[in-house]
Amino acid sequence: MGMTMTQKILAAHAGLSEVKAGQLIEANLDLVLGNDITSPVAINEMKKMDNQTVFDKDKIALVMDHFIPNKDIKSAENCKCCRDFAGEHRITNYFDVGEMGIEHALLPEKGLVVAGDAVIGADSHTCTYGALGAFSTGVGSTDMAAGMVTGKAWFKVPSAIRFELVGKPGKWISGKDVILHIIGMIGVDGALYQSMEFTGEGIQYLTMDDRFTICNMAIEAGGKNGIFPVDDLAAAYMKEHSTKEFTVYQADDDAEYEQTYTIDLSQLKPTVSFPHLPENTKTIDEVGEIAIDQVVIGSCTNGRMDDMRAAAQVMKGRKVAKGVRCIVIPATQAIYLQSMREGLLETFIEAGAVVSTPTCGPCLGGYMGILAAGERCISTTNRNFVGRMGHVDSEVYLASPAVAAASAVLGRIVCPCEL
Repeated sequence: MGMTMTQKILAAHAGLSEVKAGQLIEANLDLVLGNDITSPVAINEMKKMDNQTVFDKDKIALVMDHFIPNKDIKSAENCKCCRDFAGEHRITNYFDVGEMGIEHALLPEKGLVVAGDAVIGADSHTCTYGALGAFSTGVGSTDMAAGMVTGKAWFKVPSAIRFELVGKPGKWISGKDVILHIIGMIGVDGALYQSMEFTGEGIQYLTMDDRFTICNMAIEAGGKNGIFPVDDLAAAYMKEHSTKEFTVYQADDDAEYEQTYTIDLSQLKPTVSFPHLPENTKTIDEVGEIAIDQVVIGSCTNGRMDDMRAAAQVMKGRKVAKGVRCIVIPATQAIYLQSMREGLLETFIEAGAVVSTPTCGPCLGGYMGILAAGERCISTTNRNFVGRMGHVDSEVYLASPAVAAASAVLGRIVCPCEL
């Protein structure tokens, strides 16, 4: 029996000619990632080990993004822990105030991940990099500590689900709508510890930013990882952003999949996830009258250039509704700068929105947009669990940047086509 893309990458990194679903392997790592919340735990675990030296200072990335600039004393202490560690071990890829960004937008932009890589990160949305044809997955801080010391990680080889994407998406349909549709269809555990492998002629209509969004939310379906084949668009992205050599792996024709789903992109409608699970989806025509108090446009899911442009296109010449707070967060310094050069930040501010420095901030209920009891937020982030963005009696609705921007203008959840 043949192997999937993910299985081929894992086999290569384990030094094996083949692997099978369920097999336990030890794989060499190309990159180990941590942030200002998870890295201090890993650093403290590493201090308990006999070997306290990193395996490769160039293959560790520490990104200060959740509470940066520091919001309080605890977050300042966490970042100082990471800063001191990075200095002691001369970590090459340490990103702090002024050069940081939201980790899962920053690493591809910096060219630190390419096709064929095996990457772990102490953050569940590390699965984002599958958009480049890499195997990437989230782990706990203890596994991060072991990875930093040994350059290796243990994996159970995942089985796979294939999603055959066909057709051309209509206006206002983005990668966020695609993945919300899929999660609504299979559920939050529909791909539990499985590789979500995306194929089909419809991929040609998805931008790299669309693909990053789709892979980013693979974990919201329980997936071990999400992964796209490497086409000309992905290769061009990597050549633009990286000097690393990349390896293209293709699934065998006889690769085994647990299930195959066909998604006709031309039939999709803008999709919204209702509280309190990402699987609780409705198409925009099923939403009804849902008034909102806050809008967040940003995050590791939807803070990239496509997202900024889509939101600005909707908000251009319009005003945020009275009583609605709209917060826009470009995901990296480069995206912030490009948005400024294109006049997008001016559009947001003139509309009555605020623009933040890159941060995860409100996504995890950290800062820059906490919700009070009874408040509703439509957000381009990836989770809407109880209390995710603040009070346990608040509500989070997940949507694309275009839908979020239109909702900011009208003060209720709507399709941009209603403007």
